[in-house]
Order: sequence, then C-alpha cells, then structure tokens
Amino acid sequence: MPATPVTSPASTAVDRLHFPPGFLWGAATAAYQIEGAVAEDGRTPSIWDTFSHTPGKVAGGDTGDTACDHYHRYRTDVTLMSHLGLQAYRFSLSWPRIQPGGRGPANPAGLDFYSRLVDELLDAGIRPVVTLYHWDLPQALEETGGWTVRETAERFGEYAALAADALGDRVALWTTLNEPWCSAFLGYGSGVHAPGRTDPALALRAAHHLNLAHGRATAALRATLPAHAQVAVTLNLHQVRALTSDPADLDAARRIDAVGNRIFTGPMLSGGYPADLLADTAHLVDWDTLVRPGDEAVIAAPIDLLGINYYTPTVVSAPAHGAADAHHAHGESSHSPWPGSEDVTFHLPPGDTTEMGWAIDPTGLYDLLMATSRAHPGLPLAITENGGAFPDVPTADGQIHDHDRIDYLHRHLAAVHRAIADGADVRGYFLWSLLDNFEWAYGYEKRFGAVHVDYATQLRTPKRSARWYARAIAANAIPGL
Repeated sequence: MPATPVTSPASTAVDRLHFPPGFLWGAATAAYQIEGAVAEDGRTPSIWDTFSHTPGKVAGGDTGDTACDHYHRYRTDVTLMSHLGLQAYRFSLSWPRIQPGGRGPANPAGLDFYSRLVDELLDAGIRPVVTLYHWDLPQALEETGGWTVRETAERFGEYAALAADALGDRVALWTTLNEPWCSAFLGYGSGVHAPGRTDPALALRAAHHLNLAHGRATAALRATLPAHAQVAVTLNLHQVRALTSDPADLDAARRIDAVGNRIFTGPMLSGGYPADLLADTAHLVDWDTLVRPGDEAVIAAPIDLLGINYYTPTVVSAPAHGAADAHHAHGESSHSPWPGSEDVTFHLPPGDTTEMGWAIDPTGLYDLLMATSRAHPGLPLAITENGGAFPDVPTADGQIHDHDRIDYLHRHLAAVHRAIADGADVRGYFLWSLLDNFEWAYGYEKRFGAVHVDYATQLRTPKRSARWYARAIAANAIPGL
C-alpha cells in the first residue's frame, strides 16, 4: 500500500445507501474463540490451549476451554444467524479437532461436527464460508518447530485436502489463512500471541512458511474441490500512514508497509517478495536460503477472492518525531512485531477509540480498499472482518443498547459503499463478530459481538446492533441510526 500522510476521520452522514445486487452480508467467528470442548471427541491441544494455560499470558487467566460452548450449542447459534437474516457465516475449522497432532488421517468425530454445522447452515439458507486456519496450530507441530519450519507448510496442505474432501461437496468458498501477519509476528516476534516466541528471525521464517502453506493449501483445494468452488485468503492489511510528509516518516511508513503488507501480497499476488523488504531484513534472515527455488511460484497460485480485515489505520513516524501519543502497536510487549523496523514510532490517530484503544477511522477502510484495488486490478475483494469492542453494559431489563457499535458499523459500511461507488470490486461484508467471545490475549474482557454472551449461563442476547445489522441485510442498504 502506498503510504499517505495522516488525516483526521471524516464524519459521514448517510442514510439508505444501497449496495449492489448480490452483495453478500455475513458475520464471522473463529474456532478457538467460540467452540470450547477442547478435549472432546478426539481433539488434541492447539498452541492457544497451551498459551492460555500459561500463567500471565492471557488477561484474567482466561482460556478457551469453554468459550461460548458453540460445539454443543451450534444449532442455537445458527437459529440466531437465521433470525438476523445472515446470508453467509464465516467460521474456521479447528486443525487439531480434524487432524489431531497435525499429521495422519482425519478424526471422524471432528469432521462430523463441521459436517453437521454445514448442514444446519444450508438448511437455514445460510452460505458456509470456511477458513482453514485461524491461529490454532496443533501443539504437536509447534513442538517440532511450528511455523518456523517448512514441514508445517507441507502438513497444512495435507490438512486442507482432508477438510476439502469431507466438506467440499457443500462448501463453495474456502479461505486458506486468516491474518498470517498475526500468526507470524505476534506469535513469533512480539510473543503476545501463541506460541509466545520472541525472535524476529523466527517471525520472518514463519511468515515465509505461512505463505508457502497458503500455496500448498490452494493447490490441495483446487485438486479436491468441484470446479465452481472458490479459494481465498484473508489478510489484515495495514493502512499505513506517515505522520508527516518528512522523508524520514515516509521511509518509516514504507518499511512498515513492507513487513506488514507486501511480505504477503508480494509473493501471493505479485509473484515474489519485494526487494526493499529483503534489504530491510537481510541482517535477520538469509532469504536466498529460506526461499527455495519454486517456492514463490507455489505461493502465487491464483485466488478467486481477497479477504480484508480492517479495524484501524497504522500511523508511524521516524524516531525523531516520537511524541506523547506514541504507543505500543498490537499489544504490550518489549519485543517488536516489526522485524527490520524496530526504530519506527507508532502514533494513535486523533478521535474516538474502541475499548481496544484502536482509533475509529473509517477513512482508513476506504483508502485501503481503493489502494488494494489499484494494486491488484481484477481481484474481487470482501471485508471478512470489521467491527468494534465497546463497553456493552446491559440495562436493568438485560438489553444492550450499543449505539456506539451501530455508529461504528454505519460509518464503516458507508466507507465500503463509497469505495464500491469509486470502482472497488467489493463483494461482501462480514461483521466481526457474531458472538462475544474469547478475545485472544485479552481473554473475555473485550466484547466484539452483535450477540451478547453471558459466559456464566451461556445465555445469548442480541444487542441493538444486531437488530440494526438485520435491517441492513434485509434492505441491502445502510439503515439510519
């Protein structure tokens, strides 16, 4: 993405802006965040089971052991989706539930759960959208090197084939990876995500092997799925903005763009790793040895759709411009998740923030969609995650009047609509998230859901934003506030 100077969010007053016919409205979740049942029916531990059970790693000592108990309550949750009018549901498969240990044959009980879920969705008229990997690597594979070794990419291709063979007759849209940037750089660089390692060289190795895994999985899916099925990948592309137009700030933005975006879009969509990224990180990794002949061709296998997850822009400067608003990006850690860019200063953009401390700026989403469209013309896009964490305090009658979330969605959907009007080929929008859930290192402190979950009773209560979103789906348009 080209770096642009930071701007203040624009307020957008819109009402009843209609989306193109066939625009797909959905919501998204992830297996470890909602399923629970971590030791049932043959499932083995993932890196997040191990990480969350390690003291001090997750707020409040929370784990995903029970989460939203979706494994036992999926029929209730599909009914909720149906009441909201969801047209699609994006969910991830748990690799250690389907292939315990990450090797060998599939676990029939694990596949059966997802088969029943898919059938329930189809019976409700909801399109299942499967993500193969949303961060829950089998712990057994981490113990042999995890994403820092090539073998894991090979195993991922085998897992993709098992899943596609079982579900490909009913699932027509498949996503290989969700946010490999987080898997590599938060998991192996800053250590704020599982497996909690803090080595910038290993983070770069992990990024390459995740790219290779995407390529291997794409090939396996193409070989197994019907011809009409589509293959996608989801990236949390960073809308990088330089604090000022000073050349030093622009170069800081370039470096973050390289290790935040182009480390994935380069090999996946443009045929190879960008030269400036390789130069910036040459002191950390021998790229000539890491990237073997043929790797980039495997990674560049064509995809049908690019999923984009967006929450907030990334504003950076050179150290000389470090100021009082400088802050840690992506969690509190003394280790940087940005190899080769450790001296870059991150800044909080002006304006309101969510409970995560992330600036609310829908112009970043518009700019990101337009920049991606220009960089990769002809590639359809979808917003596969967008949403906000807010206080969500129930009233005396147990209802949640989350006007702040409605305003957030209203403004971000307006940004999507504007991008479509200006030529971006955006095919759909998936709200994050359907349910309040286990929010990774934040445990159960942060709530993103359109549906409130009382974790003690597992009672589901649609928030006011859920009803607002249902109106948007029904009208294929942005309702008024």
